[in-house]
Amino acid sequence: MSNFVVAGITQIETIVKVNKIPIEYSPLTSVPDSIYTAPGGDAYNESLALKWLGNKVEFLSVVGSNQDFSIFNPHDREVTISTEYILPIIDQTPTQVVLYDQNRQEQIFEDIKGLREAEYDMSMVRPMIFGCDMVVLSNANFCRPFIQVAKDYNKDIAVNIHTFTREKEKYNTDFLESASILYFSDDTITEDPYDFIKSIADKYGTRIIILGQGSKGLILYDRDRGINVHYDTVKTNEVVNTAGAGNALIACFLHSYLETRDSTKAIKNALLFASYKIGYMGTSNGFMTPEQLEQWRNLIWGVKSLSDLM
Repeated sequence: MSNFVVAGITQIETIVKVNKIPIEYSPLTSVPDSIYTAPGGDAYNESLALKWLGNKVEFLSVVGSNQDFSIFNPHDREVTISTEYILPIIDQTPTQVVLYDQNRQEQIFEDIKGLREAEYDMSMVRPMIFGCDMVVLSNANFCRPFIQVAKDYNKDIAVNIHTFTREKEKYNTDFLESASILYFSDDTITEDPYDFIKSIADKYGTRIIILGQGSKGLILYDRDRGINVHYDTVKTNEVVNTAGAGNALIACFLHSYLETRDSTKAIKNALLFASYKIGYMGTSNGFMTPEQLEQWRNLIWGVKSLSDLM
């Protein structure tokens, strides 16, 4: 078990199944069981995934001043996360709508409300970071002060970069320079993926970079091991909805990496974890337990323990 501090975005998400993206106009579409609303967001999903894997997690986020906190821990879910450090300091909780079709195409609409102006109360943060094994951040404005505290205590920083583009790179410089582990999705990246990874690694000296490529898999870069390699996806479940797969993948990678300090072992676990998660509706559902992860690892790769995974 590891000890994580996770700070970042919490939002209310509505996921809508459509026939095809882009959608055709219709004044009314009525389909049973096609709309799902629940809490989500990078930090919320990652915190929950890390808790399912048996870790200690301090979860820090901001939501609307009138937000009902009971929705973050549904009564029928085995694993809960502490809401003690979710601060209701903005007018409304950020929201997101995800349209998805049977071809795994997505179209996302987001409204971050007052998130850009939010300022987290850092007085409670320093003791948490002092005692943790890793700090996991979203690249939200209110997370920037966490960087210096993590540096003060020489803690590894992992950052999930949300919708990266070259035009936005200047706004992410402090995250990119400080992270030892970076996760990107290729949704908004137009460059050759290997060239993109090399440019980030060369410019910022990043130790590990994961570039998620959706149904194509991912690319893992590990500076210390001289790795820059593509991994295909694996199949554990029929695909229901892929929203939140990246959050699940990076959470499991960090969990396994702190256990083994081996990025190749960790990424194989993460691929399993994400594959299982996309068999469930909602970004915060479908997380494996450590026991399930071990069972699938043995089934897919024929190994019985993490130390055997190569």
